[in-house]
Amino acid sequence: MSDPTYTQILKDGLWTNNPGIVQLLGLCPLLAVTTTAINGLGMGLATLLTLVFSNLIVSLIRKLVRPEVRIPVFVLVIASVVTVIELAMNAWLHELYKILGIFIPLIVTNCAIIGRAESFASRHSVDRALLDALAMGIGFTLVLVALGSMRELIGQGTLLSQAHLMFGEFGQNLTLTVIDNYRGFLLAILPPGAFIGLGFLIAGVNVINARRQARLEVTVLPDAQASRA
Repeated sequence: MSDPTYTQILKDGLWTNNPGIVQLLGLCPLLAVTTTAINGLGMGLATLLTLVFSNLIVSLIRKLVRPEVRIPVFVLVIASVVTVIELAMNAWLHELYKILGIFIPLIVTNCAIIGRAESFASRHSVDRALLDALAMGIGFTLVLVALGSMRELIGQGTLLSQAHLMFGEFGQNLTLTVIDNYRGFLLAILPPGAFIGLGFLIAGVNVINARRQARLEVTVLPDAQASRA
């Protein structure tokens, strides 16, 4: 099996095989913590770091681990990485850590992470494993931020509220009040709002893909007919 190109890896992670809106993996944190854009960004960055370090370690040790014990070893690696990230967030981003709560340690059970370790990092070189982790992690983070921004805007009329939880004093100036004197829309920040918002994101991606495919067929079909003639 030939190694995928760097362009293909990036395209898969960011769009065609995005873990959040295509594979539909990691839905528990995706739906639970995305009440604001900052919450989504915090969870996304934690997931991204977990992917990067776990893919790196798994790729480095892939020839040393026997096939019979590879899954327990991968889980141990992921759990160790998540523990370090959890302790770091507790130390330096304590308020955000308290908001995200149990969903930080639950990154260990995220199917997207163990899936990338098993299906990609354990079978490819370090450079490709790192690029795959970055692409998948950034793709997942973008979905978290997009869903969080949508729910926050509809639910509260703001964007980047409580940015100080991640950016300190500088974050006080980042909050945008998009709709003044907005009374809010409770459904958007409740669990049903998360499902509805994710449905709209998936529908949007499907529409874009369908239109791209239609344009491609319009371009390719005349060329094929001309070559047969």
